[in-house]
Amino acid sequence: MHEFKPEWIEKLANPNPEERAFAAMEIYRAGRRRADLAVHTWWENTDFAPLCGHNPAVTVGLAVQPLTFAKIREANGWPPLAEVPPEQDASEFELHFPGGIMLDVLTTRDAAGSGAIARFLAKLGEGVQQVEFRCSDVDRAAAILLEKFAVQPVYAVKRPGADGTKVNFFLVPAPDQTKILIELYEPPVPKAKQT
Repeated sequence: MHEFKPEWIEKLANPNPEERAFAAMEIYRAGRRRADLAVHTWWENTDFAPLCGHNPAVTVGLAVQPLTFAKIREANGWPPLAEVPPEQDASEFELHFPGGIMLDVLTTRDAAGSGAIARFLAKLGEGVQQVEFRCSDVDRAAAILLEKFAVQPVYAVKRPGADGTKVNFFLVPAPDQTKILIELYEPPVPKAKQT
């Protein structure tokens, strides 16, 4: 198992871009490996696999404390903040690195709050909070996961996510006897151009 090392989070704020890229790669690999081991049978289902593709776009969601969030954002050139629905009590931005490595860096807007990120940080500290898979039809995927794998979605139907996405979440048993949060998300529908 690819063990997660907390120092990788610190290195995401390193002034050296090579150190940041190395840390991102290690965080991504650790999160992706846990997720792949937990959901590998999903891709064998002929109804589910086409919804995400046999080589899906994957983003690893990293929850960090607000101060760490600010340091990482500054070191990476102040990437834009995502537009997150207020009820989710989260701030986030994306980091992209060579080799298709994508991270969502997340923090709570209220450290004493009851949002998912605040609860995760209070219980487990900084680390991989979720792994996100792009999906063409989240509700259809959720129905297949419930019917074929007895995996219950967190929400009855997809709901608004960051930057106009539609999302649902699934808490899935991982091989290490813990659980991993999987997010399926539909990209936003492009707006029609005005003529």
